[in-house]
Amino acid sequence: MLTLQATLTDSSPGAWNHPRLRNMKAEIYDRRHPPARFAQQHLMVKRGEMAAGVASTISLRASRRAQNPIAAGSLLEPIRPRHHPARVRLGPFIQENMERILVDWEAFAKTLYPPGAKMTPLALRDHAQKILQAVVTDLATPQTRHEQAEKSMGRAPIVHNAPETAAQTHAVLRAQSGLDINQLAAEYRALRASVLRLWQEKAHTGPEEFEDVIRFNEGIDEALAESIKFFSAQVDQSRNLLLGMLGHDMRNPLNAIVMTASSLATLSAGEDISEAAMVLIRSGASIKALLDDLVDFNRTKLGLGLNITLREIDLTKLFADEINQHRAVHPESHLELTLAGNVTGQWDGERLQQVLRNLVSNALAYGATGEPVRVMVEGGDDTVRIAVANRGPVIDRTTADYLFDPLQRGASAHRRSDRGGLGLGLYIVREITRAHGGTVDLRSSPEETVISVCLPRDSRPVAAAGENELAASS
Repeated sequence: MLTLQATLTDSSPGAWNHPRLRNMKAEIYDRRHPPARFAQQHLMVKRGEMAAGVASTISLRASRRAQNPIAAGSLLEPIRPRHHPARVRLGPFIQENMERILVDWEAFAKTLYPPGAKMTPLALRDHAQKILQAVVTDLATPQTRHEQAEKSMGRAPIVHNAPETAAQTHAVLRAQSGLDINQLAAEYRALRASVLRLWQEKAHTGPEEFEDVIRFNEGIDEALAESIKFFSAQVDQSRNLLLGMLGHDMRNPLNAIVMTASSLATLSAGEDISEAAMVLIRSGASIKALLDDLVDFNRTKLGLGLNITLREIDLTKLFADEINQHRAVHPESHLELTLAGNVTGQWDGERLQQVLRNLVSNALAYGATGEPVRVMVEGGDDTVRIAVANRGPVIDRTTADYLFDPLQRGASAHRRSDRGGLGLGLYIVREITRAHGGTVDLRSSPEETVISVCLPRDSRPVAAAGENELAASS
């Protein structure tokens, strides 16, 4: 005996004219089933008695006979309704599947840390749930096409004095835990992929769902932008604090070394001791110059500005002393100093020495070997011009545009020595010049390269204005 059950849920009349159903009726009739029984078995399946969406079961029993077996392929197969995924909007889906999404986030975040790192699940998840809640809230907020276009270009309205967002706090904590900016971005990329993959498996996509995807991506991108901005600020702040501590803490031991070397140089302890002492003094002067640049760079990046103390200064003796120190440190170099006109004014003498030191060091590092470095100081009616010229490779306009930016250096192929600085020298020159109300100019030709600093003779009005601006900002 063979039992066949078929569940019909299609209420259309055409479904009852299925070819296999007609064939089965004929086969059953040929096997001499009593007509009354046949009618009784199919009483429930009469056409028109099935309402829409109501299931009916036909139970048929047939005996196999050796002389006329029923082929398995002729049996009636169930007719099932076409299945469509449910219409699930992305916002409610994220809410309902939050834990599963967070588990994926936690698993990926764990791969970003070294194997031995002791990170708790709470630390790995960090602010992921709050970030997703913010995205869900954004999805539920009505948005015009104009607002959407503005947000996509990073011009969303900025709420001043607003509390720190979850994405911003997340960035700071990730920076403090040792992740880099690429790993931070990878977290968001994995989060985006995880949510959309899980949602695609569950939901039917239509116009409304497509709009959800667009807005979800906007929300993730906005959170990522907030995180990157705060992450970069945290890294910059940590670096500047490190540089500040480095510059401050190294000055005392450096001064002790230089003072000891100076004492040794004055002793009649032999030529070898005197020469070693001079090497220490020259090296200490170089390190001191680097530390001064570091401290100044740190102050400008922290928004503190440069310390400028103005008084009446005569550049004649000031610059002569500085050139003599360079000659002692670089005895093989050929330095020329010429002064013309009135070279006195209201300036910070130590700062202008620093300007000259950095300009001459740069010229010695990139100038042609054996060629002189010329320092020219010329006083005008209301200004004084300081120029340092050297022969060497031509500096193209593109390089000249960024040469005064911090942590930038010229082409290494043009350097006469591998012992380079930090790329802060010309940046400090520019900042000191600006603090005095002056300007910096660079001209380069096959004949020579000239960097000029033009200063007002009296920098007191500029310094006073800078102090007022700094006080107002703080």
